[in-house]
Order: sequence, then structure tokens, then C-alpha cells
Amino acid sequence: MTAEPSHAIATAAPQDAFGRTALELTLLGAIWGGSFLFMRVAAPQFGAFPLVEARLALGALILLPFLWQARARFTLALWWRIAGIAAVNSVIPFCLFAWGAERAPAGIGAITNAMTVMFTALVAYFLYQEHIGRRRLIGLTAGFIGVAVLASGRTGGVQVWPAALAGTAAALCYGFGINLVKRYLSGLPAGAVAAANLLSGSILLAPLALYCWPRQPPGAHAWVSAVLLGVLCTGIAFVFYYRLIARIGAARTSTVTYLIPLFGVIWAWLLLGEPLTVTMAVAGLLILAGVALSQQPAKR
Repeated sequence: MTAEPSHAIATAAPQDAFGRTALELTLLGAIWGGSFLFMRVAAPQFGAFPLVEARLALGALILLPFLWQARARFTLALWWRIAGIAAVNSVIPFCLFAWGAERAPAGIGAITNAMTVMFTALVAYFLYQEHIGRRRLIGLTAGFIGVAVLASGRTGGVQVWPAALAGTAAALCYGFGINLVKRYLSGLPAGAVAAANLLSGSILLAPLALYCWPRQPPGAHAWVSAVLLGVLCTGIAFVFYYRLIARIGAARTSTVTYLIPLFGVIWAWLLLGEPLTVTMAVAGLLILAGVALSQQPAKR
């Protein structure tokens, strides 16, 4: 009589774990997809630099307990290294995405963000001679064609190529940043590294953000979007992200990349009334197909 209950418990646990993982990945994709919506609302009133400063500072505040726990391991030399990586991995790409959000629909940034996975593989190939493989090469080609298609389009009669190129450049920065973190900051607690990265970035950007602070006070909607961007999409999202990495590994967690463009476009359509154009749909499919191929294990 005890065999059946014990068997039920043994099979239920993996199912529960799978359901929890799927739910958390979907939630994380929804949150990070929403970041482009919040940038689209707040960036025109804040400007790129002040908005990113608020995002970095609020995100660092949420993650500060992780950094405090590991503070003894963060030497002065390590802080200098983190500051350099933070410029590439947070400050510059965040500013590029915010700049693009002032000029084009939120979906443009969300779609180009998916290029991060491919750029990460490309940078690893050129800098560290990591094997790229035929499938990943095809994936990279499809992704770049997708960006070209996206940049050629218009939304509401407005050319979107400046925002598409800014988002692509931001994804390239992430590609460098992820490789630098992996090479120079591995072995440190991930949450503490994220907190130090955001804190360093906020300090680096603070003078420029204060200089560019808007003369006209941003409205309530812009402030709410800025706070949600920093607290929810940066601080709390990183907590989810590193919990998932610890539980299911980095490779499976990276599948959230597929969900970000989807949610970014959906939120912008539902809440801002931004249209989904044929160009955006074709470009998104090409880029996501490229991401899928680039995540396939390379055959040696």
C-alpha cells in the first residue's frame, strides 16, 4: 500500500518543478519585455541619461543585500574591473536602448535585444577562439538579415532604423559584457556581481545624468515607469534570473530570450496601441530563428 503513494510523490515533484520553472521563465520574459514599454513611456520626458541613472540606482538598491553579504571579497582592484565591465555591460547598452525608445516603438528595442545571444557567441569566437559551428553561423546570418529587415521598415510613417541600429549596438555591448563577466568575474556570487555592476554604473553615469536632468519635471506616468524600470525590471528581475540559473543552469535560463520580444511587442500593442507591422513580424521571426540556431551545441 505504500508503494503507490511514494511513486506518486516521486513523479509529482519533477512535474511541480517543471511547472514552477516554466512559470518563472514566463514571468521573467514578461517583466523584461515590459522594460521596453517603460522606457518608451519615460524616456521622452526624462531623456536617456537621467532615465538610465534612475534605473541603475534603483536596481542596485534592490540588490544591495547580496553585495553586502559578499563585501569582503570585493577588493579595490576588483571594483576597478567591475567598473570597466559595468560601462560595457550596463551603462552603454541601457543608454542606447533608452535613446532608441525616444525615437521608435517599444517593439523595436525588444526585437533587437534578442541579438544578444548571437553576439555573445560571435564575441567569444573572435576574442577567445570558442568554436562557433555551422549552425551558429547560419543563425548569426539569419539574425543580421532580420536586423536589416527591421531597420528598413517604418512605423506610423517614421523610419525606425536609428532605433534598430542603437538596439543592435546595445546587444553587441551585452555580447562583450557577458563574455567579460564570464572570464573575469566568475567564482563570485552572481547577485553580488550584479549589484556591484549596477552600483558602479550608476556612479559612472551620475555626472552626465545630473547635467542632462530635464528642466521640465517629468509627469507622474513617466516617474511610475522609471521606478518600475529600476525596481521591477532591473532589481527584482535579476533576483529571479539568478535564482533560475542556480536551479536549472544558465543554458536553460537563457531561453527567456525567446519570450522578451514577444512580450515587448504585446505590451506595447495592448497598453500603448503601437502596431505590429509586417516588417517587425518578419524581422522578429528571422532573429528568433537565428537565436534558436545559435543556441544549438556546436558540432566539432
